[in-house]
Amino acid sequence: MKARISTKGVYAAVLTPLDSDLRPDARRMAAHCRWLFDHGCDGLAPLGTTGEANSLGVFEREKLIGDLADSGLDMGRMIVGTGTPALADTVRLSRAALEAGAGGLLVLPPFYYKEPGEEGLFAYFARLAEALGENDPRIHLYHFPLMSAVPVTLQLVLRLRAAFPGLFVGLKDSGGDFANSRSFIDALDGFDVYSGSEELLLQNLEAGGAGGISATTNVTAPLASAVLAAWRKGNFVQAAAAQDRATRARRAIAAFPVIAALKAIVARSRGDDAWLRLLPPQVALAGDQAAQLFEALDGLEVMGGATG
Repeated sequence: MKARISTKGVYAAVLTPLDSDLRPDARRMAAHCRWLFDHGCDGLAPLGTTGEANSLGVFEREKLIGDLADSGLDMGRMIVGTGTPALADTVRLSRAALEAGAGGLLVLPPFYYKEPGEEGLFAYFARLAEALGENDPRIHLYHFPLMSAVPVTLQLVLRLRAAFPGLFVGLKDSGGDFANSRSFIDALDGFDVYSGSEELLLQNLEAGGAGGISATTNVTAPLASAVLAAWRKGNFVQAAAAQDRATRARRAIAAFPVIAALKAIVARSRGDDAWLRLLPPQVALAGDQAAQLFEALDGLEVMGGATG
């Protein structure tokens, strides 16, 4: 088991390639993870929204975690998605990730019952913390109300951090409202706030945030990492220029169904149509959509200009 570390910076919310039976393809995924590390990612976040995790069975997610660890990847640089509507499943997946050496957990709130009260959400996360406490978990909460319809509030996080010091260490904010991210950054010392889009990466860094965990970083890793590299050197003009390039690529991709678009880009770049497979209800881009996507990305150096 590798040591768990705290890594800030640029993360990719990793895609999950599938085999012909629509099961996770660990070999292709491990190769893609290595490409992401080699092209500027500080860390990775597998089995989140982009990874189609909630379209996978719990046993498939658990197996994939083990397969990725067995592939020799540095799991200490991964924040693994383990959230489900069922507390028992979330505990099971979280234990599997921690046993595999994951650097952290990314946990959605229980999202089936809508508009739960704060007491119910606190009870869910408190039970999770109690079940995992001996394993020194680093729990990152996942705020994505567009998908989950259950927001993670500042008041909830304040309560959890007071009750379980050192366990609730960060937040991925995919709400798209940077004012919300800033409220967490300003209110909480030692709490890593990641923006859910590289479009907000420089703004996050300037405000004192931890960086970004983004879907589109699967193919824009070199662009996003250039923002961070320039900012770390204090070259803010260069950082702003890099941010503009990353933002243009992000917006071009986000004009299409994002998971399908990302898999189409990877398939084309690698010459590997296996990457086009998606789990229902996701569907592949139509032919005209794919052509429009590739035209929109022309000249933006997505995937570092890689063609294979």
